[in-house]
Amino acid sequence: MKSLKNNIVSASFGTLLSKLFGFARQVLIAATFGVGITYDAYNYAYIIPGFLVIIIGGINGPLHNAIVTVLTPLNSIKASQILKKVSFKITFILLIIGLVVYFNAFQLISILGPSLNIETKEIASHQLRILSPCIPLSGFIGLSFGALNSKNKFFISSLSPSIISLVTIIFISLNWLASFQKESSSIENNFELLALATLTGTFIQFTIQIFEIFKIGLFNGKIIWGNFFEEEQRIFRLIIPASIASGLGQINVFIDMFFASGFRGAASGLAYGNFLIQAPLGLLSNALILPLLPRFSKLINNKEIQRLQASLISGIEYCLLATFFFTGIFISFNQQIVEFIFQRGIFSTEAASTVRKILIAYSVGMPFYLLRDFLIRTYYCIERAKLPFNLSILGIFLNILFDWILIGAPIKSSGNLLPYNFGIVGIVISTGLVNVIICVILSNGLKDNNIQIPNIFLLKKVIFIIISCGISSSISSSLINNSYNSQSYLIFKFLYLILGSTIFLIIYFFLTKLLRVNKINFNLLKS
Repeated sequence: MKSLKNNIVSASFGTLLSKLFGFARQVLIAATFGVGITYDAYNYAYIIPGFLVIIIGGINGPLHNAIVTVLTPLNSIKASQILKKVSFKITFILLIIGLVVYFNAFQLISILGPSLNIETKEIASHQLRILSPCIPLSGFIGLSFGALNSKNKFFISSLSPSIISLVTIIFISLNWLASFQKESSSIENNFELLALATLTGTFIQFTIQIFEIFKIGLFNGKIIWGNFFEEEQRIFRLIIPASIASGLGQINVFIDMFFASGFRGAASGLAYGNFLIQAPLGLLSNALILPLLPRFSKLINNKEIQRLQASLISGIEYCLLATFFFTGIFISFNQQIVEFIFQRGIFSTEAASTVRKILIAYSVGMPFYLLRDFLIRTYYCIERAKLPFNLSILGIFLNILFDWILIGAPIKSSGNLLPYNFGIVGIVISTGLVNVIICVILSNGLKDNNIQIPNIFLLKKVIFIIISCGISSSISSSLINNSYNSQSYLIFKFLYLILGSTIFLIIYFFLTKLLRVNKINFNLLKS
């Protein structure tokens, strides 16, 4: 229990620092670029590198999960050999992909954003060429995350993603200083700035990860090519289907950006709204899911299925209770949140209105986003990646269908087939609907692997949590919004947000206690 607590604290603290740097980064970007062409273009340019950096090379990505699952029970010598061989092969494959992306940047941007104007496509393709070296770097970053976590080193891997944010902050700040010296008040037309900052941050992150891996002895000595360990084969068997299954959200970003390219400022709005949602999701994912993965692997190796089931149920309850809390906060105080965080510089009232609508749509699907990730990673731990893989394919087709329907079922030569068009909000809602469907199937599928989940019991909890969330939101938002003035000073907006969130928390806590949906047994998490 003590070890698990230390891991949770370490992962949570590192993640919290990363989120704070990310917060500062996004505030500066909003004030500097708003929803203009530069940030729109960057969001399209970052789709492919971002998929690999975040999903392949990120914490809880397929490389990370495969390495944690396979290396955790091994001694350092064998783990080092496997890590080096896999790193070399994965990096080589990603290097080839990076070269293909570099030489076909404009064609790829045209596919991702077919309705973008030519200027945006040109800027995005130039940024994509700058970002292409991030692709081979992402492979080793993901592998090293897994290697560090397999040896219970959580702080560095949780803190490491903040480097890109910190470098971006420095780049924007230096360019602001340079623009002031040139008697220019704006840098929003510096089309290369964000791409160069991202590349530099990724390289620094890569360097730090190498140093840490050497320090714990997992990258020393020569590679022994003759022995193709069974564990190495297991890693590659997990990586390919897991890359698609775990990357469902990012693959759906491709789809969403494709449909969103016809809406002005949609890419920027999605980025800002998604940032607000991903901040608590990332914290919860690293605090709840990350420390449980090595534990799940050990329980499976020891064939302690009942303890695995208990820990899994407890983790699901944590996910639901925490995410619905944030859903209520975002729905209740979206105006205060968006105005406090983003509305300054060239970020206009119109942009704030767009982001608020997107934020509400994202927050509704937030609980099922985290629950889906939690369930998928459970399948990785039991090395049953087939169902998540099949569901990822199904999810992609469902997202295409729902996106198309919710924006009015457009036909190029005939206009919209349906009488409504929810625009960018419909595209966000589509992803939430897909996640709900996948969560239901994944939960039921665990029975086929001798893991029993009390789905009816959990469904009742979800209903009571939603009721608690709805009542808390209604009362707290009524008390705060009736006296809120959007023209207030920044400090007063912050105080309104803190006061409203505190009221919501108190009501939510007592209602969930009353309805008996937050009596989680911490003894289930004992080592």
